[in-house]
Parts: sequence; C-alpha cells; structure tokens
Amino acid sequence: MLNFGYTHFILVCKPDSHKILYEWLEELETMQAIQTVTEKRWTGKTHEIDTYRFVNQVPLRDGDDALEVNWCELTTTSPDGKILCKNAFATNFKISKNNVKEIVRDGRTRWKVENENNNTLKTKGYHLEHNYGHGKKHLTSLLLTLNLLAFLFHTVLEIMDDKYKLIRDNLPTRQTFFDDIRALTRYSYFDSWDAMLTFMIHGLELDVPDTS
Repeated sequence: MLNFGYTHFILVCKPDSHKILYEWLEELETMQAIQTVTEKRWTGKTHEIDTYRFVNQVPLRDGDDALEVNWCELTTTSPDGKILCKNAFATNFKISKNNVKEIVRDGRTRWKVENENNNTLKTKGYHLEHNYGHGKKHLTSLLLTLNLLAFLFHTVLEIMDDKYKLIRDNLPTRQTFFDDIRALTRYSYFDSWDAMLTFMIHGLELDVPDTS
C-alpha cells in the first residue's frame, strides 16, 4: 500500500523524461507483469480500440530512495491497427482493471485543461503573454486576473446566454468577435449588453433566439 503523505497526482509520463521507469517497464513486460484491458468503442462514425496497460509500484528513478509510482498507458487504434493516439501517466492512485479507464480520463482532462485553456488565453484574443513585464508592483497580476475573469465570464456566457452562443457559433474566430465588439462600442451606444447582442444577431442576418 503506497503512502505518499501528500495530495494525489496524475502526471504525464514520457519515455524520454522517465528513462529508468521505462527500463523497468520493459523488464516487467518480458515477465508478463503488465496488465492489459482492451475496449472497443463506437465514435459515431467508426469503431476505435482502446488498449489500457498498467502496473503498480515501479520506481520513478534510480536509487534506493526512489519514489514509487503507479503507471498506466492508453493506446487508441483504428480497426486497421493504425495508432490514433497514445498517452501514459504516473500516479499515486492504485490502479486496477476497474479504475484504469477513469485514471487515464482524468489524466487526459488535466492535459486538456493545461494545453487548450492556456493556448486559448495566449492565442485567441486574450493576449495573456502581453501582460507580463508591465508595471513595477502589481500591475502584471492585475492584468492577469482581469484576463482570467474575462475568460471565466465568456465560458459562462457560452453555456447560459443563447444570444452570445449563437453569435460565437456564427463568427469564424473568438478574435473576430472581440474585434466586432470593439468596433461597435467605439462608434455606437447600446442600452444594454443584450441590446448589443441583438444588434449583432440582426447584422449577421440570424434569427433572434426566444429567451422568454
């Protein structure tokens, strides 16, 4: 039973950054000590095959004091055997056939949040990186906080505001949406946020959703 004494983790585990661990995995594979779970999944267009492999308590590095982790891997293939994606994770959750799918899902979700959300903040109109270096005290932190709040509000709007979602779905990019709002509010006055969205919907020749 592992006892780490701190928060649980599920982290990406690659062969080039964890060479000792993968040497152990190669040895364990020859001993047929790595467990496997295979699942056939329908995507709506085709079948894909998910192969989960896992083993518990392998050293993360060399040395008697090396941290022991539990390792799992997902390989997704097409019916003809072509590899579509491959991910591996190290965790301190004990892995079994009953939970390996959920552990991989959580690990991929963490990766998705880090990569897709951060990428959106950097390249989709929020200009996150441009905030760094401004001011001598707390201006950078203030600008970063405003960026994160804007992203949070926009995410909520996409879920709860039908007019906002309709406009976003019909504009090519998030940056286009921001540019349109900037141009409209520079030259026109709107009584409310809802009035501006309605104006934009008419401009795009769309049907205004019934929000009653």
